[in-house]
Amino acid sequence: MDHGGAAAIIDPHGTVTGWSEGARSLTGYSAQEAVGRPARELLAQDAPAAVVAALTGRVVLRHRDGHTLSLSLTASPVTGAAGEPLGFVVGGTPTDGGGPSPAIGAFEQASVGMCVFDTDQRYLLSNTTANRILGVPEHEVVGRLVADVAPEDGGGRELRESLAKVVRTGKPDQYDIDAPAPADGPERAWSVYLWPVLDTDGRVSVVGLVVFDRTEQRGLRRRVALLNEAATRIGTTLDVVRTAEELTTLVVPGFADFASVDLLHWVLGPGDPSSLVGDGVALRRAAYTSGVKNAPPPGLKLGAPSVHPPFSPTARAIAEGRVTRVNAGDPEFARWIADSDRRYPAGRDFRARIRSLLAVPLRARGTTLGVAIFSRLTHPDEYTDGDMGLAEELASRAALSVDNALRYSRERATALTLQQSLLPRAPRAQAAVTVAHRYLPSRSAAGIGGDWFDVIPLSGSRVALVVGDVVGHGIQSSATMGRLRTAVRTLADVDLPPDELLTHLDDLVTHLAADEHNAEIPELGATCLYAVYDPVARRLAMASAGHPPPVLVRPGRAGRVVQVATGPPLGIGGLPFESTELLLPEGSLLALYTDGLIGGPDRDIDEATAQLSAALSAPADDLDAVCDTVLRTVLPERPDDDVVVLLARTHALGTDSVATWEIPADPASVATARQAATEQLAAWGLTAASFITELVVSELVTNAIRYGEPPIRLRLIRDHTLICEVSDASSTSPHLRRAHAYDEGGRGLLLVAQLTRRWGSRQTGGGKTIWAEQVLPPPD
Repeated sequence: MDHGGAAAIIDPHGTVTGWSEGARSLTGYSAQEAVGRPARELLAQDAPAAVVAALTGRVVLRHRDGHTLSLSLTASPVTGAAGEPLGFVVGGTPTDGGGPSPAIGAFEQASVGMCVFDTDQRYLLSNTTANRILGVPEHEVVGRLVADVAPEDGGGRELRESLAKVVRTGKPDQYDIDAPAPADGPERAWSVYLWPVLDTDGRVSVVGLVVFDRTEQRGLRRRVALLNEAATRIGTTLDVVRTAEELTTLVVPGFADFASVDLLHWVLGPGDPSSLVGDGVALRRAAYTSGVKNAPPPGLKLGAPSVHPPFSPTARAIAEGRVTRVNAGDPEFARWIADSDRRYPAGRDFRARIRSLLAVPLRARGTTLGVAIFSRLTHPDEYTDGDMGLAEELASRAALSVDNALRYSRERATALTLQQSLLPRAPRAQAAVTVAHRYLPSRSAAGIGGDWFDVIPLSGSRVALVVGDVVGHGIQSSATMGRLRTAVRTLADVDLPPDELLTHLDDLVTHLAADEHNAEIPELGATCLYAVYDPVARRLAMASAGHPPPVLVRPGRAGRVVQVATGPPLGIGGLPFESTELLLPEGSLLALYTDGLIGGPDRDIDEATAQLSAALSAPADDLDAVCDTVLRTVLPERPDDDVVVLLARTHALGTDSVATWEIPADPASVATARQAATEQLAAWGLTAASFITELVVSELVTNAIRYGEPPIRLRLIRDHTLICEVSDASSTSPHLRRAHAYDEGGRGLLLVAQLTRRWGSRQTGGGKTIWAEQVLPPPD
């Protein structure tokens, strides 16, 4: 810190904050005595105020013992990491007291601009650097007013205002100068600091000024600001092309005049991540942005393929895994331009304007995805090493976002494929209902959910309508949905009532969760609504496990929400479910759906349900049109969950399709039952089915009389199949068994199973029903 003899540090307020050993030897003052004192207290009374303000030139110091000594001072500014002024290092050497100080020459030639003004804004001192930066004549400024020499639009107004403020307040001031880039150089930026020098009465006597070059600091701040902006603007969506667009729009026009992102073929479509061309690299343009007015087209359109030879900047960047810089005039640049002009002549004029170019590989998690290209056409500066580091950081962030988008797209596609493979393709026609459905997968970042629906044919021409929603998103939810749908179909085949079916399903979800997470408290959950419609009795029975209630529209009436006794979601365990039964007129419309249709962070559930009821009540040609109306009017603008809508229009099977007889518990009534069934088949024109039907009726009625309890009822249903049902008051169900050679019984149900398409039993509120289905024969 020693400057030729002695040195001290003076802060912008004129206070001594540092004191060297040389200064102690020269002045007699120790550091403890000097630090914290105003610098002017160490000067002789006759020290020129202007020189004191400039902290340079010849000054007279008062020694500690009282005598004076002449010093030649020079000053160097001290700034912090961000360019803020911390003060000045003032060095002093003794002089002989005569002639001009050698420090004056150093002052004039200093690289830091320095000036001294009186309180009337008149120049007292000013060096060449300050004159150049402040835009004033290099000669004859001393003694002149700022208003006379500083141009109004070149910083003169700011200088006058700042000087007036310092004189008025007695406090330092600061302002910045940003100079536009000249035709042959870069932009420059300076910071101007002014501080007052007070006399013994505390009044401002002169004002000192120092100008610091902050071009480098401004460039650093711009880089930091660009990186901070990249953190918020790149990767806002899980879309590959959109992420590429975000990168190019971020860097243009501040960092590049033209920017593009070219991705490997497999990134924008199916393919192997290692699929590179042997004689170069095959890429497809994903995005580009140009900030140059009237610039010719770049030659490659979005989505267009291109092949880059090994010597091109793009291929070198990918092969070497680091940023590649080329400038106009480089041999590699000229070779690449010539090859590109030959391959893609449409962009010849555009490439001719490139002055400097960076090719940055897009790499994430060890995989190369493509390359980002930043070009300067009108920018005066070529890319520097600092620019290369910034480009690598920007490309790294963009590559990670592209990779996240790819992973999301693949997982979403896998989950969607799994989901669609597990959902029913097109439920077959039912006599009980006409159905229409819609399934819309979620497009949110969370991924595909676990929503599902099903239409399950049951015995007796009944049909089960199911809608469910597994908690969570992704492949795991889709797999769980598949297991639950399979379980529902299995339980439905047993013909369990809705409340009992949900109880068994709740146990299954609890066991699945315990097995999956190896914990007693399950984390897996789901909601489900299970409804069974009987077209013969026109009765609807349903139970809910935490699922939104259905909406019912009776013929000629407005839609309303059905009040269902809602149980807890599946997986909670330990709580019962209740069934709700309704008698429906023929032609009623029932709507089952998942919460993605009416839910959302900013939606009112009641209002959305009212919209759904209104949409279902609107006249429409068919159920598919009703589905479209529902989605158009009720669906949120940006649904964040899967959406399932299942509509069912009810039908009724009347006396022309159903025949019922009460059978006495007398073995002699078996023949009467056979005769009645045969006559009914003849009335329906199905005499071809009489032989098998007689055997089925005989076996089922005989078993009911022998093993069951009255009352016994026989029913024939003509639907898509011919159904024979025998009901009794006993809850004991028959079982198929194989009779041995000398057994007198046990062959009846085996015979029924062989002659019919399927058979089974179901429990009812008053006992059980045994049923068998036959394929309808051709009519008579």
